[in-house]
Amino acid sequence: MASGTLGQAVLAAGTNTTVYTVPAGKTGSFTVNFQNRAIMSTWVRLAIATNSTPTASEYVLYDVLVGQYGTVEKTGLVASAGKNIVVYSSTGNVSVNVYGFEE
Repeated sequence: MASGTLGQAVLAAGTNTTVYTVPAGKTGSFTVNFQNRAIMSTWVRLAIATNSTPTASEYVLYDVLVGQYGTVEKTGLVASAGKNIVVYSSTGNVSVNVYGFEE
């Protein structure tokens, strides 16, 4: 059983990024943390998706504003095997961390 940091990324502006995929035969329980490292605000998105391009129904957060040097965190997430954690930011300078466990 893996635990701790499951995925990390520095996001490019305007690009969907798969930061973690739940392994076959596992269930992932996790938290996703967005950290804006810039003086300007940014919009972020989070989806638990079948592939790297989420459909409208797969978004957990959509265009949530993260203020300058601010943090947004989504806790209590659970995903089944093969699901992708896909994140997005309207600007660069955003770090994403996924931490939790697989069982």
